[in-house]
Amino acid sequence: MLLLTASYVFYGWWDYRFLSLIAISTLADYFIGLAMVKKRFIKRRKILLLTSTFINLGMLGIFKYYNFFIESWMQAGDSLGFNMHFETLQIILPVGISFYSFQTLSYTIDIYRKKIKPTSNLIEFAAFVSFFPQLVAGPIERASNLLPQFGRERKFDFEFAKSGVNLIIWGLFQKMVIADNCATFVNNIFENYQSHNSLTLALGSIYFAFQIYGDFAGYSNIAIGTARLFGFSLMRNFNYPYFSRDLAEFWRRWHISLSTWFRDYLYIPLGGSRGTRSQKIRNVYIIFLVSGLWHGANWTFLVWGAIHATFFIPLMIAKTNRKNIDHVAEKSFFPGLTESLQMLSTFFIVCCAWVFFRCPSISDSIGYFHSFFQNFSLSPEYLSIGRYSTELLLLLSVFVLIEWTSRTQEQPITGNQKFLKTSLALLMITMFGVFSDHSNFIYFQF
Repeated sequence: MLLLTASYVFYGWWDYRFLSLIAISTLADYFIGLAMVKKRFIKRRKILLLTSTFINLGMLGIFKYYNFFIESWMQAGDSLGFNMHFETLQIILPVGISFYSFQTLSYTIDIYRKKIKPTSNLIEFAAFVSFFPQLVAGPIERASNLLPQFGRERKFDFEFAKSGVNLIIWGLFQKMVIADNCATFVNNIFENYQSHNSLTLALGSIYFAFQIYGDFAGYSNIAIGTARLFGFSLMRNFNYPYFSRDLAEFWRRWHISLSTWFRDYLYIPLGGSRGTRSQKIRNVYIIFLVSGLWHGANWTFLVWGAIHATFFIPLMIAKTNRKNIDHVAEKSFFPGLTESLQMLSTFFIVCCAWVFFRCPSISDSIGYFHSFFQNFSLSPEYLSIGRYSTELLLLLSVFVLIEWTSRTQEQPITGNQKFLKTSLALLMITMFGVFSDHSNFIYFQF
């Protein structure tokens, strides 16, 4: 009850009106879950599952996608000579709606599949849906992992709590030191891309790659660490994704809770890697396009998803998408030439796709690449103009080195030098983070 109350106060502090959405989703899936067990006939169970899907995706569709589809429909009509006009909704996107909608939807799906049994405790289920550390930006938890933890007696574990504090500190470092400092340069470069040369635009995409990674992985680590202080174990959401050797490995390491959600509840039901080659390609495009649309109601996210699908498909056809499942350079400090080229090429593709993710429109994304070739120059103009830009590159190099030396561990603040690492992280948070230009977590908008 304490956690449920705290979670509702936490979310309601932003806008209490949207608490009704969480309450509706909670009550609907709670009673649907109980009713589904009582129904023996598969048809009735399907009707209940469709009801849960309609409620959760319906709320998500109205608040997140209604205006996007209406405006796209009107633009398509105008291009064909039809003067169509539909009313759009003047609404605010509720923070975290994409996260808790998927979390509660997976509960009813797992009950339908008979993987879990429904809970009869409404307080525990409501606390599971609204658990405040991961409510607004994940990880997207499964009921099979998180829900039973609310029914157990928890005793304070000092070592478990210490690991949580270390995750919080590392998450603050990622967010305040890396992401927020990169954001200042990213905003300037992307807003004035027409006047910058090639090297500056390349730096802009690299800076954004580290901004969104530090921002989202930072939040995830803070959420996981905070949950551990209460005795809860949340799933890992990031596993050093920029050391991936291909895009398949990247998606096993990036936003793990979402990629596994789409794998289990969309990709495999569609047929996954079974069937004909055309069916496999179709399934890959569907899952990546839906993943792009999940991130936002904009054509840029669909293009971002399509880019990842296009480079993932050759790996699937060649059956090499499960090739790199171990850690890179696992038995040595330095990677080999082949692994180095693989990591660089994968990072290059990811950075190019991030341009579409970051730009507000398709035309701006194309304009960004057009300026790269039109103003082709590798002169370090931005490094001499931008304040602290050279220092930022040095900071990112240190960050990459820290992550590289910790790539086989859950997080860098561990091992024999935990005290030294913690002290240095807190020092850098104080020096570079407290006085940086703070920005909201990027994934709050999704």
